[in-house]
Amino acid sequence: MIIDCHGHYTTAPPAHTDWRVSQLAAFREGGRSPAYPAISDDEIRESIEQNQLRLLRERGADMTIFSPRASAMAHHEGDERVSMEWARACNDLIARVAGLFPDTFIGVCQLPQSPGAPLDGSAAELERCVTELGFAGCNLNPDPSGGRWTSPPLTDRYWYPIFEKMTELDVPAMVHVSSSCNPVFHATGAHYINADTTAFMQLIQGDLFADFPDLRLVIPHGGGAVPYHWGRYRGLAHMLGKPPLSEHVMNNVFFDTCVYHQPGIDLLVRILPVDNILFASEMIGAVRGIDPETGHHFDDTRRYIDASPSLTAADRDRIFERNVRSVYPRLDEALRARGR
Repeated sequence: MIIDCHGHYTTAPPAHTDWRVSQLAAFREGGRSPAYPAISDDEIRESIEQNQLRLLRERGADMTIFSPRASAMAHHEGDERVSMEWARACNDLIARVAGLFPDTFIGVCQLPQSPGAPLDGSAAELERCVTELGFAGCNLNPDPSGGRWTSPPLTDRYWYPIFEKMTELDVPAMVHVSSSCNPVFHATGAHYINADTTAFMQLIQGDLFADFPDLRLVIPHGGGAVPYHWGRYRGLAHMLGKPPLSEHVMNNVFFDTCVYHQPGIDLLVRILPVDNILFASEMIGAVRGIDPETGHHFDDTRRYIDASPSLTAADRDRIFERNVRSVYPRLDEALRARGR
């Protein structure tokens, strides 16, 4: 199988996103959120069949780990109550997609984070999504302030309630920021990549995995600057008196292939251990359109893996399927139940 570990519902029906606008307007006016609209199964099918499902088939992939649109999480908007309402609405919609297309999509949840708020509500929503909706993991925003970076590092005990729940449920988190309210940081071109790099450095500086040896974190977008500066991070770990990266973080941290050109993927697979790389495309996401240099979509990442000269057939099998099933054991369990 070819399993894409990084998909977002960027084509959700307009009524869903319109409700979010109304919800935030009501919050600003001091009122209650409006009732969530009725969205038919046919609307959901159309939004998926003409977009993600069509592209999966065209590009030869089999399944996507699917979550709400990352840039729309916007944890800096509203308050903890608003964030909880929005997260539940988004997660319930993802569950409907997975229910309509069970062979193609499995859910990953948005957490109801809010700047400065405790993470107990996020832990409860994660448990609901995993135990009741059949989800396989979550997206964890290391900066719910939207580019202001007011939260403590991921190694701080502030984050432990969600890590404890993840460990209890045996699910990973993709460390994924949302939109940026800081004009210094373009959301997808700077804020996303900054966050990927920042999260990895935080993990080097701390000792999170001594407390959570079974915790699994996926750093998206190829790890930001990490592979390109691998020598810097190895050197910094040494200077900080930490064990080698292979012992200190790489048993617990994984990277996806949302890198949108061949040289970038070639670097990624040469520098990082193959067992730490998960196939992903984030299709219909941050980078859309056709690359004029190749004539192919930027986010058609399978072709980069297929063409990378340093990978063996066994390496590709691990990247496309085995590693994803290992990092997301609830996905593996669901597939085995279907004989796959």
